[in-house]
Amino acid sequence: MTDEKKAVVVAEKEALVTPQPHKVSDGGILAWLQVVGSFFLFFNSWGIINSFGAFQIYYEEELLSLNSPSSISWIGSLQGFLLMVSALYSGWIFDNGYMHALIGVGSFMVIFGMMMTSLSTEYYQVLLAQGFCVGLGSGLLFIPSIAVVTTYFKKQRSFALGLSATGSSIGGIIYPVVFRQLQPQIGFAWATRVIGFIALGTLAMAMAVMRQRVQSSHKRKIIDVEVWRYMPYTLFTASLFFAFMGLYIPFFYISSYANFRTGADPQLSFYFLAITNAASAFGRTLPNFLADKVGPVNMLIPCIAATAILAFCWIPVHDVGGLAAFAVLYGFFSGSFVSLPPSVIAYLCPDLNLVGTRLGMSFTFGALGLLIGNPIAGALLDLQTGEFVHAQIFCGAVVVAALVLCIGCRYAKVGFALHVKT
Repeated sequence: MTDEKKAVVVAEKEALVTPQPHKVSDGGILAWLQVVGSFFLFFNSWGIINSFGAFQIYYEEELLSLNSPSSISWIGSLQGFLLMVSALYSGWIFDNGYMHALIGVGSFMVIFGMMMTSLSTEYYQVLLAQGFCVGLGSGLLFIPSIAVVTTYFKKQRSFALGLSATGSSIGGIIYPVVFRQLQPQIGFAWATRVIGFIALGTLAMAMAVMRQRVQSSHKRKIIDVEVWRYMPYTLFTASLFFAFMGLYIPFFYISSYANFRTGADPQLSFYFLAITNAASAFGRTLPNFLADKVGPVNMLIPCIAATAILAFCWIPVHDVGGLAAFAVLYGFFSGSFVSLPPSVIAYLCPDLNLVGTRLGMSFTFGALGLLIGNPIAGALLDLQTGEFVHAQIFCGAVVVAALVLCIGCRYAKVGFALHVKT
């Protein structure tokens, strides 16, 4: 073989393995329609997860009153776990070009799961319908909600993702209020079905507007083993594990805490969850807007630090005003946990062909933390005596661990340089 032919063969091989650059529009009607569609996917995935605190209270007092709070919290934790662990294979499916299949199947499972929850009367039935079915369906919706937006934006990527992620906060406000207001009037079954019908309408809008822009030219592996050698990515993935272990403890138990520790009436106690979710909507947009200026890792670190401090400051709060202030601040700073990590992973993964796979791998480890965090907190608290302090300390400690690992990620990427956008 001549040298010229050898050169051609080498060039052809390199063309197959070298990522091709994709021109990013950073705007336009189609790009912003993806943000709208992604908003509704977040609304019906993380939004439903954020709403579980309302179901937790109802199950503790009515439907599943014979079960412990820790057992009931396994339903919500399983939802969150399956949402995130499903990202492992849904990211791979997305990278191979099947976005609409993911959204279609995921939408069916979320709606079907809520309808089956409305018929449930036993713990195992609720676990299967609301835990497994809704959780798996939400997982199929999650990766498209973030991976699509990352391929349409570069300079405004964090801000666009933040706007999309507010869907989880708005869902976390609307769904609990709908359930709380309708359940006494029309009963648990129909209140849950109304949530299913809302999901049907909003998910249909998402399916109508979303378009996959980047698709791999050849099949990808489900797990990219080589990326674990890249220390910034590995440290950040470990940070997600600890962050999600502690993140949702206040979301699950703040209403119960208000009931036992502040003397608030049951109606007001319920709305502390809505307050937390409302504040997190701003925490998903403002930090993301600033992240486009200073870098997603630089923005996430102070947000995690503030969340850890607030988790410990939760311990001495024993009045309604203090808990309201905690709910607003914790909701705001913890909001970045959902909206900023996709920007960080996209920053650590310049090849857009692989962003779905690597998002899935990272959030799988986050899923493990979410699965065990809330049941551990449920086992540490005592609703008979109103003792929450051990669960609060656990929440703060694991978020501190997440902070240390995130700082380690930044150091592995750029060292001690403080003025570097990262």
